[in-house]
Amino acid sequence: MNLALFDFDGTLTTKDSLDEFLKESGGKKKYMLNMFKFLPYFALWQLRVMPNGVAKEHLFRIFFKGMDENIFKEKARDFSLNKLDLIINQERVKLLKKHQENGDRVVIVSASMKCWLQPWCDKNSIELLSTQLEFKNGAFSGKFLTPNCHGKEKENRIKEHLNIKDYETIYAYGDSSGDKEMLLLAHKRVRY
Repeated sequence: MNLALFDFDGTLTTKDSLDEFLKESGGKKKYMLNMFKFLPYFALWQLRVMPNGVAKEHLFRIFFKGMDENIFKEKARDFSLNKLDLIINQERVKLLKKHQENGDRVVIVSASMKCWLQPWCDKNSIELLSTQLEFKNGAFSGKFLTPNCHGKEKENRIKEHLNIKDYETIYAYGDSSGDKEMLLLAHKRVRY
């Protein structure tokens, strides 16, 4: 059996699903205001003073801390099932489907959130490893439940979830430096 590992944003999509979800979840005015609040964290991340995952956690805290869990998950599900297909790169999804048709095990490994990727993955019969949010007492706590699934964490998740020695050929597809460790696990790798 072969294994095909796919990054999601930028690899299977034409736009970043996080940015699209943020815009969709609260409207343009709220989006602009919250992005302004996020600027100091963005600057620290760009200067490499703050790790990617820490900056991203601040972003989610600004946008969603305290939001009712059911409301958040309903927004995420609606986005997943009604909006994600609008930003999917059809040619690359055809490649993913070809792996499925060939009987390969297909896994998306993404820094994006499970809340809005899982329904789309379920609809397309794809396994998912991704970042998860923490909900406490029925509301978003402002923290991640898991480390941000980016860079070295992608490799960690793959190795925790799979025995990569079980696969004759491993394919990996990514588009950014955050996919480097995942790509290095593969026999055949494509960087877009």
